[in-house]
Parts: sequence; C-alpha cells; structure tokens
Amino acid sequence: MTQQHLNNAQQQWHEVDQYVNERLHLKQGLFEQILERNRKANLPPIDVSPAQGALLQQLITMSGARRVLEIGTLGGYSTIWMAQALPQDGQVVTLELEENHAAVARINFEQAGVYERIEQRTGEALEQLQQLADEQIEPFDFIFIDADKPNNPAYLKWALHFSHPGTVIFADNVVREGEVIDQHSTDPRIHGVRQFYDLIHDEPRLRSVTTIQTVGEKGYDGFLMAIVGEPTPERS
Repeated sequence: MTQQHLNNAQQQWHEVDQYVNERLHLKQGLFEQILERNRKANLPPIDVSPAQGALLQQLITMSGARRVLEIGTLGGYSTIWMAQALPQDGQVVTLELEENHAAVARINFEQAGVYERIEQRTGEALEQLQQLADEQIEPFDFIFIDADKPNNPAYLKWALHFSHPGTVIFADNVVREGEVIDQHSTDPRIHGVRQFYDLIHDEPRLRSVTTIQTVGEKGYDGFLMAIVGEPTPERS
C-alpha cells in the first residue's frame, strides 16, 4: 500500500467513525465536554474512541460486572463509560501515575455524576497493585488494562491475581499498527505487548481468548479479551 493509499484509508476510517458516532449518538455532550477539558489540561489524546467506550460499557453490562479495575485512568474518559454501566453498589478502582491527570479525572467524575462509584489511586501502578494485594481487596469482575505497554506482562499477572472464574480481562493497544508481529522491534512497547501475548499463550486459566484488530479515528490497533476460568491443561 502506498502512503497515499494509506492516508486515504485512514481518512475513510475516521469519517466512518464520525458517521457512526453521529448516528448512534456516541458523541454525547457530556463526553465531548470531558474530552475538551482533557485537551485544555494538555493530557495526551490517547483516550479510547466513543465507539470503544460504548463497547466497554456493553461488555460490563453483559458480564454483569459489579467491580471493575482499570489500570490507566488518564482523564477518566473510559472510566466514566464503565462506571455508568455499573449498578448503584458497583465500583471502579482506577489507577493513574500522574497526579495532574488524576486531578482532571476527579473533575470529570463529578461532572458525570459517577464520583461515588469510583475509587482513585495515584502513583506507580505496580506499587498500587501491591498495595491492593496487601489490603486483601475483593476480586474484580472486569479488568481493563490500558497503561504503559512495557509493563503489560506485570499487569496481566496482577490481573490474574485479582480475578475469579468468570472475570473478563480486556486490554487495549495490542496490535500497535501491526508492529506486534515484528520480533526484531527495538520499541519497548512492542516488547511489552509481545511478552503479554506469550504469557497469555502459556496461561491455562485464560479461556475464550481473542484479539480483534480495529481501525477508526484512533488509527490501526486492536484489543484483546479473555475470560478467566479454573486452571486446566487446555483452553475451551
């Protein structure tokens, strides 16, 4: 594919997403205001797309999740999509490295009316996960991994630690514009994602594992989803 063909394809992906967002009312005023606040606060524009946010919301609804762990808050855009799907006694525990990102997220949570359903923890995610373990926190029903990719293997191990049979593990950015197949890549993000796949390949507790490649306003990438089961020699 020539660069011109690629540019044309990317433009079409973006336009299709815009059409879908409009027809399905995915770009609601609330979420547009949240993204605008994030932009004004100079947060990196790496939130999930509206369609992906709606997908997260649907998965939580379909799975009947009550407790959600999110690794990587940013400005809380995805957090709000998920929190809206929870029952009144549901909770999202969300982890964010940067205090300024977390501060913006808190404002967004309050505006969205979901602040009471969200527990924010700020600092290094691996340290926060260890703290959760030390507190012997209740397992989670749905775990969303969307933070620094070099640490994806460690995040997966913690996700399994905090899971029970039936927990859904969902990870974003696992295709990396196709670079995930480059075993010679020098990019630590690619290495992290490839090691993530290696661990999943060898983990008997994970079933119904799939990766879906995605295109759209966020470019070419993909997400991985797995369901935790009892340890067995083979996956279903």
